[in-house]
Amino acid sequence: MEKTVVVGLSGGVDSSVAAYLLKEEGYNVIGLFMKNWHDESVTISAECPWLEDSNDAMIVAEKLGIPFQTVDLSEQYKERIVDYMFDEYKRGRTPNPDVLCNREIKFDVFMEIALSLGADYVATGHYCQKRISQTKAGEIYHLIAGADTNKDQSYFLCQLTQAQLAKVLFPIGHLQKPEVRIIAEKQNLITADKKDSQGLCFIGKVRLPDFLQQKLAPKKGKIVEIPASYAGYNDAPTRFSNQTQMLAHHSAKSTYSLSDGTLVGEHQGAHFFTKGQRKGLAVGGTAEPLFVIDTDVDANIIYTGQGKDHPGLYRRGLVVNSTDIHWVREDQVMQVGEKRELMARIRYRQPLEPAQLYMEENGLYVLFDIPQSAIAEGQFVAWYHEDELLGSGVIA
Repeated sequence: MEKTVVVGLSGGVDSSVAAYLLKEEGYNVIGLFMKNWHDESVTISAECPWLEDSNDAMIVAEKLGIPFQTVDLSEQYKERIVDYMFDEYKRGRTPNPDVLCNREIKFDVFMEIALSLGADYVATGHYCQKRISQTKAGEIYHLIAGADTNKDQSYFLCQLTQAQLAKVLFPIGHLQKPEVRIIAEKQNLITADKKDSQGLCFIGKVRLPDFLQQKLAPKKGKIVEIPASYAGYNDAPTRFSNQTQMLAHHSAKSTYSLSDGTLVGEHQGAHFFTKGQRKGLAVGGTAEPLFVIDTDVDANIIYTGQGKDHPGLYRRGLVVNSTDIHWVREDQVMQVGEKRELMARIRYRQPLEPAQLYMEENGLYVLFDIPQSAIAEGQFVAWYHEDELLGSGVIA
């Protein structure tokens, strides 16, 4: 019997080619476009208007001869993504809306709608792959990195579950990006030469400060420069009495006060800045550019350091609270006291780095072999075995 697949047509080349390939494989394909945002005041319409994307998606569907519908998920998007983002930034944390959107919208609300339309599967244009293995307990679904290492998007899907993976297809995951464009050109798809969207998770290009200022009011505060010679960077104990102490030390972020540095400028709100940020500080006269090394949203102070090698940007470890640990591979869950050597990353497109994972009573510690730059609370860390994403968690 012919299987039905609902493809999330975004108006981009990747989902367009995904729909084409599925139709060629003999699936009954339905195109569904998600509208997630109505407020045009904070989107740069010339760069990524949802209306243009919707029209392109409809033209692709017509070209392929598949049914097409638009679904308005703006209410759920505001509730699950936007409100959460505002709350996280207000707390001085750095959320990842793309990971959240895939977990909360595309592979939850959207998937429910697709299945209610009679779909057997949902397909997307993500650059990642799925493998299936058989065990005595049943099928196990493996989330595998995309074949194109420059475009691999497995990190964005790090919060998916086995139930979601069971129902999803990634038709372009085995392809390189140039191959996808060639297929689109050969099929005369309108999206063949369309630039990749750099926008905020399916809603278009967004001016993030403007977006945040809808609810987070500007508030003048101090910018402080911390010298690389700050004493706190050299207070590591020569030896640790136990593993717990060692993990706590490597995972602790440095703490600062006004007296630790020099006042170099003012800002309009610490909650508008994230760790590792260079642009937007508007402070000149330094030998090297200033980078944000920490923010104190309660005191409304931004702490900065000169240069991308400033020690305040780096630390080896992080911790994920027990309630925020997620395993894509439920059969790989670590037990308290267990240690594993895996690969991990803390942001999209970051090369995978060797790391040790330690499961403790209070959470999962990730200790990298090499110190990592700008580890930010609220971001996701994802861990892999070879090219398979095993799990992820929110950095505490």
